[in-house]
Amino acid sequence: MSLKAIHVSEVPSLDHFPENPSLLCSSRKSNNKFLVVGHRGHGMNMSQSPDLRFSALKENSILSFNAASKLPLDFIEFDVQVTRDGCPVIFHDDFIFSEEQGVVYEKRVTEVCLSEFMSYGPQRQPGKTGKPLLRKSKEGKILKWTVHGEDSLCTLQEAFEKVEKPNLGFNIELKLDDNLLYSPDHLSRLLLPILQVVSDFAKDRPIIFSSFHPDAALLVRKLQTTYPVFFLTNGGTEMYHDARRNSLEEAIKVCLEGGLQGIVSEVKGIFRSPAAVYKIKESKLSLMTYGKLNNVAEAVYMQHLMGIEGVIVDHVEEITEAVREMMKPSSRDVDDTKPKPNFSERELSFLLKLIPELIQH
Repeated sequence: MSLKAIHVSEVPSLDHFPENPSLLCSSRKSNNKFLVVGHRGHGMNMSQSPDLRFSALKENSILSFNAASKLPLDFIEFDVQVTRDGCPVIFHDDFIFSEEQGVVYEKRVTEVCLSEFMSYGPQRQPGKTGKPLLRKSKEGKILKWTVHGEDSLCTLQEAFEKVEKPNLGFNIELKLDDNLLYSPDHLSRLLLPILQVVSDFAKDRPIIFSSFHPDAALLVRKLQTTYPVFFLTNGGTEMYHDARRNSLEEAIKVCLEGGLQGIVSEVKGIFRSPAAVYKIKESKLSLMTYGKLNNVAEAVYMQHLMGIEGVIVDHVEEITEAVREMMKPSSRDVDDTKPKPNFSERELSFLLKLIPELIQH
């Protein structure tokens, strides 16, 4: 796959979205739509987790995306990086770990060419064996990356071509290394190939761009106006040298100053500072969340009550079913065996005050 360099003026501007969309389009808002987004497709992989759902399908793979597409999801989320020879590929970690003759080695994804990137893990050609694909755990251990449903690595173009559900949205996270400094020129070289593939293959598929890197989010907004750009933030649950990443208040500033459309916050950041939801909505920004708590149906329901517009989740089957039940219209004539909580304003206020205390522990 070859990609030509493109000038900003060559990126199409279809103006599908207003300057500050309440969500992705007004019709969704009028239907009181609550978005569910599949994290890395059908859910992320976690080494040695006792929960088998975290090792069911290879994350960020076509197999995972198509499994997710069979569920009532609105979007899938995945991570995009650009190889040394300019090809956008889908991979979460900054480094690929492998092993040769008993020696473990690592290579930065952005410093390998496409052919080498695709040589790791399961191969598409019958009878061909790829290089071992290992992974570094949060504890620093290098482990075999094994799942029950294996699949090969893939490119962004393949995701557009092979995901079977044409109206399933793509939440494209622009993946950058927190430990590197990027010049504007370097960021442009990484973002333009991604925009080229989206321009060539997106067709009518809904797209959201997002990034934890504020300058990348701001630049992709300048480079195109067709698709909304969201700023990803830990919401103050972790601290960084870049102050723009350290609070929801800073995230609001980034969005308003750069014309971004919304924020995706770690859910704990929202529960610790529930008043920020009002500030974000007052700023006419959309708000979604990610994090482990989004795999708990009750936490998702609380966010719906708070006015949050969507959640990124790993347990996609369970949460899509919970949201389907949650969004059912109430009726006195229907005998609902799973009654939904019905909080008063006073009770909701109490819960929002209580949650920040609970999640500190």
